[in-house]
Amino acid sequence: MELRHLRYFVAVAEELHFTRAAERLHIGQPPLSQQIQALEAELGAQLLDRNKRSVRLTEAGRLFLDDARRILALSEQAAITAQRAQRGEAGELRIGFTFSTPFTPYFATVINRYRQQFPHVSLTLQEIATLHQLEAIAARTLDLGFVRTPETTFPDAIKLTELRQDPLLLVLPVDHPLAAKTAVAVADLAGEAFVMYPKNAGTGIYIRIFRLCRAAGFIPRITQEAGEASTIIGLVAAGCGISVLPASFDRIRMDGVCYRPIADPQATTSLFLALRDDETSPLVTAFVKLAEAVAQEGK
Repeated sequence: MELRHLRYFVAVAEELHFTRAAERLHIGQPPLSQQIQALEAELGAQLLDRNKRSVRLTEAGRLFLDDARRILALSEQAAITAQRAQRGEAGELRIGFTFSTPFTPYFATVINRYRQQFPHVSLTLQEIATLHQLEAIAARTLDLGFVRTPETTFPDAIKLTELRQDPLLLVLPVDHPLAAKTAVAVADLAGEAFVMYPKNAGTGIYIRIFRLCRAAGFIPRITQEAGEASTIIGLVAAGCGISVLPASFDRIRMDGVCYRPIADPQATTSLFLALRDDETSPLVTAFVKLAEAVAQEGK
């Protein structure tokens, strides 16, 4: 049984007239009659009662018609889905993002615009630290990801595209002496107690802070660690120390905490889009194109 046999039968069942059905299908009436007979023989069931004056559906034909219509509709939908997937308009896209990324207007713009333009794509969004994202992309458990400056070696199979650069901010208690300054140099943080992500959290900011401090002539003294930025800020409010975070976190407002710019020009972190170097998926290609376009808008 082929799809064309179902189309032939549906046309005859709807027209209840072989000549009209043949004209609708753009085939001859004798070949159409032969195909319907062959279909009935294959099924072992009579689908149509016909004589010289009329054609009508048998009970088997009536039931078969419902299924034939469903099968044809499914085949059409399958073709549409495959075509959408080929154009990057359907399927599943697995995207990672760092802890700070959702606080940037850029991220919200990209995701909202992508959902509007590609409503048939299922987005799976996962919050994962930079280094763990790179590992997951290389292992093909993620398709792409928004990552911060890795500050370390990463798999050769990964390609990074810089989207934007964000300053780093000093997070400190409101009653801290440095809070009186409009901007603070990294060198002024020597001797301060730091609240930071754990070293094994896989965040690029951990290594970035160490490099900035070493360039300023000291090694940061870590007195408290926390896995969430909101917890880090809360610990700063509790007087456990100071911290350095991407500027996007200044949207977290908490009593007892203030944010100050860091004067050192190198105190920045970049947001990258990471994907496999050999990636050929139309889904990924379409997302990258949109993400780069939004970045050029300066969102």
